[in-house]
Amino acid sequence: MNYLQNAPNPAEALINVQGNGALMKSNTLRVEWPTLALLVATYVVWGGAVLWVAGWSVPLAVVIAALAIAQQSSLQHEILHGHPLRWQWLNELMVRPSLNLLIPYGRFRDTHLAHHRDANLTDPYDDPESNFLAGRDWAALPGWVKLVYRFNNTLAGRMVLGPAIGQWAFMRGDMKTPCRRIMISWLAHGITAVPVVWLVLQSPMPLWAYLIAAYLGLSLLKIRTFLEHRAHEQSRARSVIVEDRGPLAFLFLNNNLHAVHHMHPQVPWYDLPMLYRGEKDRFLACNDSYVYPSYGTIFARHLVRAKDPVEHPLMHRALDDRTPPA
Repeated sequence: MNYLQNAPNPAEALINVQGNGALMKSNTLRVEWPTLALLVATYVVWGGAVLWVAGWSVPLAVVIAALAIAQQSSLQHEILHGHPLRWQWLNELMVRPSLNLLIPYGRFRDTHLAHHRDANLTDPYDDPESNFLAGRDWAALPGWVKLVYRFNNTLAGRMVLGPAIGQWAFMRGDMKTPCRRIMISWLAHGITAVPVVWLVLQSPMPLWAYLIAAYLGLSLLKIRTFLEHRAHEQSRARSVIVEDRGPLAFLFLNNNLHAVHHMHPQVPWYDLPMLYRGEKDRFLACNDSYVYPSYGTIFARHLVRAKDPVEHPLMHRALDDRTPPA
């Protein structure tokens, strides 16, 4: 199969990989074994942390469980894009219990697929994953809330406060626009969370420790999402490439090559590095060289220094006459 067949912007597609045997083979497998094997390993590691490691070291169990929770979230992202099996109902069944206990898989799927409308990337109203605020909304905030948001725009703040702020905004949005699909997603989440909580309650890991692990797992994911999109006039230049090949890249399933993923969301995670290496110059030309060499560089530059303003720099208060969401 040609990876460009269902690309979101075929006219701007970067590479014709038709004839690339390795890529074609991985996309036509009935079972994408690397993804399936990693999913099994993730649940084994999670179970080992909760049921065994916690019996002799709760702090170590928290760390290991947090890594497994973050890895499952990355796998949920992979699965909502149609991997690893051809039967999507079965794919989703394998990740329906969200180990983080906070984000329903169904809501993550729906909002993330909406986020993939690249023309809306970073838009405070139309991109569900935007970290920017429109000017009029920013101006209306109390001073102390602005301080919180400014701290949240540093990497340290995003890891410490980001999961709580994101969860509040996420749930508030769902409560403001209740509909049958949203309610079903939350109901399904509540049902599938029961066996996870029950298993934790039967284990040596205290529930409070597991909740810390869940929060830490989401904090790790905030490293990836911290600057993966920027405000830019051209939508194709809004997604970052972080050329990291270390543990965080694996934890994020190569989604650090985010511009590549947005151009080819149907490509499995293990093929993204080869796809990027094959046409690196053209990918960087397409995203206007929005690139970092590693996550180490990002920590050094932005741990305590914000990269972006909270207010969207391209949405001027006087010009933005759209009605905010109810």
